[in-house]
This record gives sequence, structure tokens and C-alpha cells, in this order.
Amino acid sequence: MRDRRVVIGVTGGIAAYKACELASRLTQAGAQVRVVMTDNAQRFVSPLTFATLTNHSVATDMWAEREEMAHISLADFAEVVIVAPATANLIGKFATGIADNLLATTLLTVTCPVVLAPAMNTRMLENRVVQENLERLRERGVTIIEPEAGRLACGDTGPGRLPATDVLVEAVERALGLETDSPLAGRRVLVTAGPTREALDPVRFLSNPSTGKMGYALAEAAAARGAEVLLVSGPTELADPAGVEVVRVMSAAEMHDVVQKRSGEADVFIGAAAVADFRPARVEASKIKKAQRTELTLSLERTPDIIAAVAEWEPRPLIVGFAAETEDPRANAERKLREKNMDLIVANDVTDDDSGFGADTNRVTILDAHGGAEELPTMSKAEVAGRVLDRVQELVASGDDY
Repeated sequence: MRDRRVVIGVTGGIAAYKACELASRLTQAGAQVRVVMTDNAQRFVSPLTFATLTNHSVATDMWAEREEMAHISLADFAEVVIVAPATANLIGKFATGIADNLLATTLLTVTCPVVLAPAMNTRMLENRVVQENLERLRERGVTIIEPEAGRLACGDTGPGRLPATDVLVEAVERALGLETDSPLAGRRVLVTAGPTREALDPVRFLSNPSTGKMGYALAEAAAARGAEVLLVSGPTELADPAGVEVVRVMSAAEMHDVVQKRSGEADVFIGAAAVADFRPARVEASKIKKAQRTELTLSLERTPDIIAAVAEWEPRPLIVGFAAETEDPRANAERKLREKNMDLIVANDVTDDDSGFGADTNRVTILDAHGGAEELPTMSKAEVAGRVLDRVQELVASGDDY
């Protein structure tokens, strides 16, 4: 947990006092903890308590004078957000996109995993509206910790109690992908990410809209599970993931060459990059002039097939590929899985707004070489990365020849 960045959201429920122990435990474990409190939460616990426990000021006011926008800075800081307790009010706002306080605004801004720990009266918890809001958030990839049953502060008995601190800490660890007995611990994982750019001349190139978010999420999640990760990235605006060695390249040929230099060194290869299939057969030394032309004909040639080359390595790593398709994604992915001798392939339709290039979410189907298929709902790319790595871990732990 050391140096992992955790934001704790605290809302106005009697269980707010239990969040103090959560903040203390995470801080003692070495995490960097920031706390965001709603106005009602401050009726139960003083911000000074959390500031003392975490050694950081507490964010409470969306309108406080500051040099940076609080909800944006918190979103940039967070690797995971946990709201404990999460009231029906906050759950409803998050589910419907209402952003009228700092915590609600932050939740709509973050792209990292989000964990909610509902705590409230049993009848309120079981209300159809609350349950529909929780289900809506689950479908968006938010982790919901089921409340415990027992005697509530109001005197009723039933589900609605905030779970023990151990349960909350474990949920944070899972969201971060921290597993002490992870089969990936000590394994060497090579990930490719982002687009490639194939030059036409000194100022123009052929490329695609990939931002690299999916590949970066995979690299960061693999590192969190104890793997030694090398990320070979095409041009992106993303910061280097924590604990990951990064090599940046431009073209498909450059990416191929960097990957090939690690031949035989990787235990797992994940090809998440959107590599150009073709490049100009001739790159002009100077800018192509428009002159009197009304059209321009380009001659293209194939780029190196990175995954096919990795499949020939000795020893051969476990190979995961991605299939970004615009039609019949499953059928096309199954064909690529066979032709390129992969162990897993992740198929998605990039024409959908929630799973296209640049989106913060993805909706994928994971296919394996034995005919298995796991269709996932729309979730954050961090959540997708976790599910893909779960499958990788199963194969690694099996000890089979994939």
C-alpha cells in the first residue's frame, strides 16, 4: 500500500466515525490519503480529526479560495476512491449525475476505480429507488460493498451497517490490484499501448485516435500485482504509470524493434497498442506540396506484425491481444486469436461511445484459445484491466502450456 493514492469520501451518516479508523489504517500502511467530507458528514466528525490522522488538510468546500480546482486536483491524485459511509443521498446523486457538493463533483470527475460502502436504515437501503441506483452504478463498474446486518443506530435490526474496517481495506486493496499471493508477483510482463504514427513526410503521418488509456491501465494494474512491467508506448499524453518501466516509440517498426529486443524475456505479453497495419512505402524527405494537385495517391506497405513475432519466441510467453473492431467484433477476434496463436483476446466495438478510442470506459468480451468467452458490462478501463489480469493469473497459476 506504500505511496498508493487513496481518496476517502465521508458522507453524513452515523457510521462516519468508522471512517476515522479506515483513514488511520490506510495511512499507517503507507498510503497517501486525502479525505473529502460533505457538510452533513461534518455534523458527525470534525475535519480536524481526519486531518490529524492523515497529516493532510481535509477538502470540504467546493467554493473555498485556492489556486487549483479541488475536484480536478483530487481526481488527478486518486488511484482509488472509497466512499464510506455512502448515504442514499450521495448514491442518488452519483447515479444520476448531480454534482452539488465537492464529493459528488469529484466522483463525476475521477477515472480511477470507485468503491461505495452504503450504510443506512434497512428500509431506506431496501427502497426500490436506492436499489435501482446501486444497480445502475454496478453496471458502470463501481464496486459496491454489501452492508452488514445487525442492530442499527436507530434501534432497528437488519442490513445497513457499515462493514468492518478490514473489509473496507481489503476492498481498497482489490481495487488497486494488490494481492500478496498474486501469481504475477515477480513475473515479467510486457505491455504495448497507444497508437503508432507512420510518417508521410516531415510534417504528416497516418495514425488513429487511440489514447493509450487501456494499455496504461493494464501496465499499472500488473505492477500493482507485483509484476515487473515494461510498457512500450506509442505517442500519448499520459503520464508514466507508477512502478513501470516505459519506453516511448513513434512507429510500428520502432515498437516492433523494441519488443523484439526483449525476445524470450517476458512471461506475459499484452498487445494493447493500436498498431498501424500499413505505412507509406515511401517517406518524402520534404513536405509534400499541394501545388496544382487535386488528388494524391499513396502507396502503402504492411508493417511488422508484433504479436505474430512474439508468438515465435522461445520460450513463448502467454499472449494477450486486443481486437478493436467496427463490425462483428467477436467473429473477427476469434479469427485473430487462431491466426496469431494467442491465448486470450479482448474484443470491443470501437464505434460505441462507451468503448471507443479515448473513452474512459470499455465494454469487452474476453475470448480464450479453448473456445471460452466472458462478456463484460460497461466498466472503467481500470476495471477491465483487472478482469483481464484475473484471467491471465488463472492461466499462469494453472501451470499449463497455455
